[in-house]
Amino acid sequence: MTQTDQAHKTTSIEEYFVEHEPFYLPVSDEVALFEAAYRERVPVLLKGPTGSGKTRFVEYMAWRMSREMSQMQGRRNGGVPLVTVACHEDLTASDLVGRYLLEVEGTRWIDGPLTRAVKFGGICYLDEIVEARKDTTVLIHPLADHRRLLHIEKLGEVVEAHPNFLMVISYNPGYQTALKDLKHSTRQRFIAIEFDFPPRELEGPIIEHESGVDLDTAKQLALLGEKVRNLRGHSLQEGVSTRLLIYAGKLMSKGIAPRRACEVAVVWGLTDDAEVQRSVSEVVTSIFP
Repeated sequence: MTQTDQAHKTTSIEEYFVEHEPFYLPVSDEVALFEAAYRERVPVLLKGPTGSGKTRFVEYMAWRMSREMSQMQGRRNGGVPLVTVACHEDLTASDLVGRYLLEVEGTRWIDGPLTRAVKFGGICYLDEIVEARKDTTVLIHPLADHRRLLHIEKLGEVVEAHPNFLMVISYNPGYQTALKDLKHSTRQRFIAIEFDFPPRELEGPIIEHESGVDLDTAKQLALLGEKVRNLRGHSLQEGVSTRLLIYAGKLMSKGIAPRRACEVAVVWGLTDDAEVQRSVSEVVTSIFP
């Protein structure tokens, strides 16, 4: 391997390190559970509605694990890269594992994100795993049990996972259908940590930090979130996410009137049903008259 190739290889994994601490407020014992799972290399499934903090949590834990390992071993040898893949219905095994590229000199193999994480000892986070094709998800089975192996069929190779490698997947149970549900053969390879929207006393400070509004306004937005979520099962399939409340706060911080900010971020962001929109608008008006 040339020095240029080695430099490219190093850059290709170092770009996945979480360099700065992501803002995250624990809701329950999820941090302790993940730490225990990581130390034992037990695969983790994160379950919860969209916008409830699953991705931010994984980023925070990757940073936290990197910091602990760096203190023991040094940054270069001890860091834990986080390789995130947003799953979708067109995601193929080659997208995860790698493929040959045709160049002037011939063909060259390029490792995919999963292969990089396996070889270099990172956390591979497959977001919304049920959106991926079934034949693609089967690929992770040998990595999520005692074997910890990745089969690269195009190369005729079997790669043993680095000791620091961990598989993490997520999905939203509220969106599952008969066609898009997590297979039992996949589910039973993971411990499951359930996420929901944070309680109002925590959501307020989160909105304040992420949006830039004052704490009183953030608490009002958290109250809005709580009240709108109470409509679930009546007129809404899923409550407003913390993300949308933060978006409303961001608009307010830039001078948009509170009711208008909530209208575009929450009312229209949640649904196209006119009757449901009226119900949510009434909640907004009760908090931001």
